[in-house]
Amino acid sequence: MDAAERRIRKAGYNGFSFREIAVDVGVKNASVHHHFATKEVLAGAVARRYAERFERAVEKEEISGNTRDEAWHRVFRNALLDDGQMCLCGVLGAVAASLPAEVATEARQFFERGLDNLVSGGLSRAEAAQIFSTLEGAMLLATAFGDLAMFDLATTGFATRTSLTST
Repeated sequence: MDAAERRIRKAGYNGFSFREIAVDVGVKNASVHHHFATKEVLAGAVARRYAERFERAVEKEEISGNTRDEAWHRVFRNALLDDGQMCLCGVLGAVAASLPAEVATEARQFFERGLDNLVSGGLSRAEAAQIFSTLEGAMLLATAFGDLAMFDLATTGFATRTSLTST
């Protein structure tokens, strides 16, 4: 699943095959098929795991004292610091219309749960959508430029902006 996640985040759903995953992991193709019957099942499982890990990271940031919107900002930025790649569900969401239903559903659920999480933190649905799109867009810019500074530039004043909108 780690190998599939790396490949999806780098090249999208169509940017990997079972054969490539098997080579990355050092196993036979049949071993990958043994655990995941189809590419759709593998990609869906990877997206679900990514979303769960992302949500746990947001919770951890909140426990350490950050507001909900600050927590989301920190998790997105930390993801770029860790590996410089796009949000997996952002990559999948960008091509959702061309994805198999199972994979598109997992990507959409990441966004639905994220918006719900931000709303439950006191933001309106519109504010939550603005924050989410700002963070995904900032990640896209930073990835396209290969420069974390673009994320910081795109989110300049983020804490100020979000605290003003939620009062």
